[in-house]
Amino acid sequence: MTIDNYSPAQTVEMSGFSLDTLRYYEKIGLIEPVRRAAGGHRRYTDDDLGWLDMLRCLRGTGMPIAQMQTFAELVRDGDGTVTDRLALLEEHDANVEAEMERLIELRRKIQEKIAYYRSYLAEMPVECVRE
Repeated sequence: MTIDNYSPAQTVEMSGFSLDTLRYYEKIGLIEPVRRAAGGHRRYTDDDLGWLDMLRCLRGTGMPIAQMQTFAELVRDGDGTVTDRLALLEEHDANVEAEMERLIELRRKIQEKIAYYRSYLAEMPVECVRE
């Protein structure tokens, strides 16, 4: 039996999002209004956690909030939007690929500088090298 009823504190711990971020995402429509317990406290579900994981992936790969909102709206609009969702994700994937290539090139430059400094240190007398 799985628990399908998480407090905000549990959701923060499991999702890695801060409570402020969860509230903000709800306010701007990235997550649907969260179900409330009898006392008015928010209660998150396994489905909410799955959606938060997707949002973390999108945000972590650089998708702008506005584009995430578009994606969330498309998901809420149902199966008739699958083609649009696919196009949005394919476009984002291409952007992620381009960013990865850019970062690989930048990393190559850093590695060249590391190699330069290592060779420089290797040629210095031992008493000149700081530890």
